[in-house]
Amino acid sequence: MLASLAGRLLVATPLLEDANFARTVVLICSHNEEGAYGLVLNRPLGEPIAQHLPDWGTRAAEPAVFFAGGPVQRHIVMGLGRDRSIVDAGWWTRVTPDIGLIDLRYAPNEMLRARLDVIEEARLFVGYAGWGSGQLEMEIAQEAWFVVDSRPGDAFALHPETMWVEVLRRQRGRRAHLALFANYPRDLRVN
Repeated sequence: MLASLAGRLLVATPLLEDANFARTVVLICSHNEEGAYGLVLNRPLGEPIAQHLPDWGTRAAEPAVFFAGGPVQRHIVMGLGRDRSIVDAGWWTRVTPDIGLIDLRYAPNEMLRARLDVIEEARLFVGYAGWGSGQLEMEIAQEAWFVVDSRPGDAFALHPETMWVEVLRRQRGRRAHLALFANYPRDLRVN
């Protein structure tokens, strides 16, 4: 049986040169025999959320901009939210104990009226990263990804541009060797 990676992070190894994923950190949102999908956490786009979705702009974690969630379906927007309650709802799909996918068809004010206003902060992503059946497992076996545990603050990092280095540096115990990769130069020719 396949061990699900949902809620864990994929950290691109230096071997992964695909421009869509080089030096990315991906939160896996779902993983089963049919495939996997996740959201790239460290690619802010710079486009303010409040200009397009004002209701969500007030809930957006800083930086309050859209993020490039991945190369798949770049015409859709997906939301991650922090919720410390223990209640699951139709507009919420839990990914980790306090982070979940938000059904953006509901505006925050609609949730408040329905007494579902438990979203503490949100981050919105354009597109997502996706893998077909067995594809992610193959990429991990080919050493394209390091698989590490996520922390509650990862999805809402204040400085997403440094996340790749920070996630690698914090590895301890049997994963401590991964911290060495945090110093890997972007371009070996300038080393």
